[in-house]
Amino acid sequence: MQVPLYQAKAEFFRMLGHPVRIRVLELLQHGPVPVRDLLADIDIEPSSLSQQLAVLRRAGIVVSVREGSTVRYALAGGDVAELLRAARRILTELLAGQSELLAELRQADTSMASVTRSGAG
Repeated sequence: MQVPLYQAKAEFFRMLGHPVRIRVLELLQHGPVPVRDLLADIDIEPSSLSQQLAVLRRAGIVVSVREGSTVRYALAGGDVAELLRAARRILTELLAGQSELLAELRQADTSMASVTRSGAG
């Protein structure tokens, strides 16, 4: 039985739903990175990083290439990098909207406080 597309999408996003996996993908956007460099950039135990890389590899999101004793990871395709850029744009818009709302709330609080003070005098 085939999985509905919405369910496959949910499973895909659930697979991405770990901060270490997202950080790895961000670091790989600019090209292949040796595991030692990933470890240096992400404060995590080697076994934990290996586990997260395995999840990404099984999902087909990243590929590994051995060069002598060095293992480099890379994105399997450019679409993941585009997805991360889209997520950044969406978050930027959401946070900008929240910032504007916060400014409006603060302005309303200031206006309300001055009305209260002038009415109390």
